[in-house]
Amino acid sequence: MNPKDAQPGASLPEELDAIDAKILDILQQDASLSIADIADRVGLSSSPCWRRIERLKKNGVITGQVTLLDRDRLGLTFEVIASAKLQMPTRENLERFEAAVKKWPEVVDCATVTGAVDYMLRIVTTDMHAYDDFLRDKILSLGLVQDVQSRIVIRVAKRTTAAPLGLVSSYVSPH
Repeated sequence: MNPKDAQPGASLPEELDAIDAKILDILQQDASLSIADIADRVGLSSSPCWRRIERLKKNGVITGQVTLLDRDRLGLTFEVIASAKLQMPTRENLERFEAAVKKWPEVVDCATVTGAVDYMLRIVTTDMHAYDDFLRDKILSLGLVQDVQSRIVIRVAKRTTAAPLGLVSSYVSPH
């Protein structure tokens, strides 16, 4: 099964056991570890550990591995949470907006939401002027957006990329 074909909220083809859960916990903390290191931490030899990881990839549980960067050290210190309301939220306009957003590297998260607005976006730039340029040259120039409300992030109290495995009904705590 292709991981892209997995449906959100779909049940797993098989239950996660405590070793799978521990492997996932370890990979969410440091995906650069070698198979041998992961295997050692979960009490397996390398081959069975590798097979479990490959099965989790095949089943779409593991969808990718990335390197996380320190945005401050890169000068990407200006973060905005913006809500966007489309002038006319037709299927075609929603699709056009989403296609445009996917091309903009400044948008690191975009979600369709319920309520008075259509989208919530998290946008990262170098400073307020770069955000203003982004707003004018990209979001507003589409001609689709009726209103944008911007909230500048002052401080991040918590940020994680880790899935909350404790909420998965088939999850067995490795601790």
